[in-house]
Amino acid sequence: MHMADFLSKAPAFSVTVRSGYDAIQADGQRIEFGERRQVLLQRPDRLRVDVERSDGDRGLVVFDGQGITAFKANDNVYARVAKPGTVDDAVVYLVRDLQMTLPLARMFLANFPQDLEKQLVAAHYVEENHLFDVPTDHLAVRSTEVDMQVWIAQGEQPLPRRVVLTYKNAPNQPQFRADFADWNMSPSVDDASFSFTAPAGAEQIPFLAPVRQMGSILPRKGAEQ
Repeated sequence: MHMADFLSKAPAFSVTVRSGYDAIQADGQRIEFGERRQVLLQRPDRLRVDVERSDGDRGLVVFDGQGITAFKANDNVYARVAKPGTVDDAVVYLVRDLQMTLPLARMFLANFPQDLEKQLVAAHYVEENHLFDVPTDHLAVRSTEVDMQVWIAQGEQPLPRRVVLTYKNAPNQPQFRADFADWNMSPSVDDASFSFTAPAGAEQIPFLAPVRQMGSILPRKGAEQ
């Protein structure tokens, strides 16, 4: 997929992602929660994700090539773990080892095309869509666990404008939806963009995995090992 190749080879980019996800209630009703993320990436070893959830909770995750810092503004707590390496190393560590949820994390990886090809079992073209700010190609692809729809801008920059994931093997098949805006493939960055200075009164806590839930990449105050 041209989109995956383009993103994996991009030396840097920034984008705003507005997403929503279903929380299936005990009676089967779907309740949607959402969040806004501002992603700033500079390969090979810089990543910043600013998060604001629909309930007003705000947070930040920063990777500076040497370690990962997560900050939860509402509780004024932060955690840091040493993790030298690349963006790929940091993302894998967050998702696999810390068991944290980082929506659409695979899109940040340098091996995104290979990973996507390995996962897909079917793909087809739906239509040309004219409801975005630019014409997009609407594609539907499937893996063994997830059905994905993606709307990709036509032209020299095949960037995703919308993604819908359906977890078809989960009870009631919940969905995750994300809209992408303000793509910038040449963002202005410096070392300060990927640094974190704890605000006054902030408490450092262990960087432990929270209870896994869609959208959560923030540390929990009072978590125990």
